[in-house]
Amino acid sequence: MPAPKPFSRITTDETLLENVRHGSPAFPLQYYYEDIWDFDFHCMDWHWHPELEYVYVQSGQAICFVGNEKLTVDVGCGLLINSRVIHRFEAESSTIIPNVVYSPSLLAPENSLLYQKYLHTFISSGADYILFDPSVPWQAVCIQRMMEVFASQEKKDVEEIITVASLLGFWNELYQHRQLEHGTFGKKPDRTNQTRLQIMMQYIQEHYQENLRLEDIGAAVHIGRSLTLQVFQQGIHQSPIAYLIEFRLKQAAKLLTSTEKTLAGSQRKPALKAPPIFAGNSGSFMGRHQRIIGTNGMKEYLMVKRKNKNADPGHILSSFSKK
Repeated sequence: MPAPKPFSRITTDETLLENVRHGSPAFPLQYYYEDIWDFDFHCMDWHWHPELEYVYVQSGQAICFVGNEKLTVDVGCGLLINSRVIHRFEAESSTIIPNVVYSPSLLAPENSLLYQKYLHTFISSGADYILFDPSVPWQAVCIQRMMEVFASQEKKDVEEIITVASLLGFWNELYQHRQLEHGTFGKKPDRTNQTRLQIMMQYIQEHYQENLRLEDIGAAVHIGRSLTLQVFQQGIHQSPIAYLIEFRLKQAAKLLTSTEKTLAGSQRKPALKAPPIFAGNSGSFMGRHQRIIGTNGMKEYLMVKRKNKNADPGHILSSFSKK
């Protein structure tokens, strides 16, 4: 198995669309062998893409936010994420997740019989995901087909024809069991609220340096305080203010990583102001990193960064929380 790449991060545009090409026009599939723990803040942050994605948990335990749901995916289980569904992965320790992101066009053109009969059922279902449990025989077969995909991609001389054949086998198995057991498909999402959520998250990212209020965030999509809270809680299981604080903290960590500014100089940047950015009850994320809230914590953070300029921000924060 290839070694996971350390200290990675998900990069997106203002709509949270991942701005990475997966594969090539000639072969639109990309295989990844990753450890969630190695990403900034031990999470693969919110993003979406038009491609399908299949994730397998090889070791550890993945905490997956897919659409409006939070899932715990254990070792040996697989997860198929539908096209254009927003998602995020977290982990409490090293969690290896081989995965493939691919366009359905790799298997068949959209107007073809193969696409309409085998792929369209899931893609157009409105479901966010399918969870595969190896204790269910037909789902174990699906997992095995995807393991064949991984094996074909890991070879020095990649076997593209085996990759495609195994993917077709996976979708054939899914088609044979299209009358799925209750609970296998994820719940159909509220597309209106997903659109609202993406716009509000984009608004926060563009205006995080300002003194934002809940009303300001909701006004971006012309909704009130109550519905704003509801959309965030249902969509990403966070309040808008908790998301704002988390985003500011990440921007602060990036700034500290890339500059040699003094604490006083850094504090002049809005992303590093003490209150209201680091003060108060800011939810579970900040709760895990209380040692860096406020001036004393920032001083300690800067001391670590001065000693090791290449230290990963997420790893520093975790080390503080364990002290």
